[in-house]
Amino acid sequence: MHAAMLWQNDASRDARTKGARRKRVGQRKTGHVTLLDVARECGYSVSTVSIVLSEAPLSRNVAPATRERIRKMARQLGYHPDAHARSLRRRRSQTIAVLAYDLSDPFCIPIVRGIQAGLQPADYLPLLMDAQTQRRLFDNYLKMILERRAEGVIVIASWIFEEINLLADIEKNHVPIVIIGRDLTSRKFSSLLIDNEAGGAQALRHLADLGHRRIAVIRGPEELFDSEPRWAGAQRAAEEAGIQIDRSLVYQLPNLTDPASGFEGGLCFAKQMLASGRPFSAVLAFDDLTALGVVRGLTEAGLRIPEDCSVVGFDDVLPAIVSTPGITTIRQPLREMGLLAAQWATQAIEAREQGKKHPVHLYKALPELVVRASTSRAPSAKRGPAKLARGAPA
Repeated sequence: MHAAMLWQNDASRDARTKGARRKRVGQRKTGHVTLLDVARECGYSVSTVSIVLSEAPLSRNVAPATRERIRKMARQLGYHPDAHARSLRRRRSQTIAVLAYDLSDPFCIPIVRGIQAGLQPADYLPLLMDAQTQRRLFDNYLKMILERRAEGVIVIASWIFEEINLLADIEKNHVPIVIIGRDLTSRKFSSLLIDNEAGGAQALRHLADLGHRRIAVIRGPEELFDSEPRWAGAQRAAEEAGIQIDRSLVYQLPNLTDPASGFEGGLCFAKQMLASGRPFSAVLAFDDLTALGVVRGLTEAGLRIPEDCSVVGFDDVLPAIVSTPGITTIRQPLREMGLLAAQWATQAIEAREQGKKHPVHLYKALPELVVRASTSRAPSAKRGPAKLARGAPA
């Protein structure tokens, strides 16, 4: 009976001790376990705990048993170092701002993943911001980037914003800037983009090689940086192949901010192509979402893709890969571009910290033709969109 009472007293005392510990830890204003919490539980000074947990050279002078006890208590309490406090001491935030014009655009996702993969080994935290195609949000985020003392900035550029003027204040603060999607090396910003003219030529040349001579074209929005060079490349390849592009079958997407507008534009233009009565056996779309809209519009009208009409996109985003049929497209190495942007940003930061001048880089990625089920040999003259457009049965 006496032994049982002693056990109960010990158990009660342990419970009170644990309860008091939880109460002390729970009274923290921040909710995070601090060095002071670990020191209180271990019975050692904050400086000793800090030396051990930071693995400073002086920790070798602390007894092994003491080091183990401090580390064990830190694990029990769930302690993690305060990166914010460390950044204040070092005057380094270890963050790189990633400003995307619209994360709902499939084009952005693989780029962001590449950036994250590139920053993680370098112990930089990506501060991801989505401007949602709004100029006001873009401005506000740029201010926050400076206020949060981000050490570098990666911008996934867009025609929606005039990045040159908006980035001026960041440039004045000697924060390295990397641009993905536009060539701003003239402003001393390292830039990564695809060779759009080569890609446009590659897409049209693929259709020409399949025997297509009557090719409808959907150009990108007028203000989008990629639009003109892709169209220039397609025209050059058409001329080389002896193909005369029917100007009545050339369409242009409007300057809309919603990424889904490309799909809607492709759907709408497909119906207009059929209504025009002009013969065509292939469609060269500005990007993959536009190509998917074309496929939907032609399919709803009773055409078979690619038996009656071939369709080519651009970018090689996930929807083009998983659609039925899969979209033949021009691949951009989006993830690789994100990886390289992260590498350039971290290298520029380290060069600045060492007082060295970092060179401005330009990377123009080579496009790659990816052939899928949406393209095939040109149909015979007896079948195709022209007959369906005039009301012949599918």
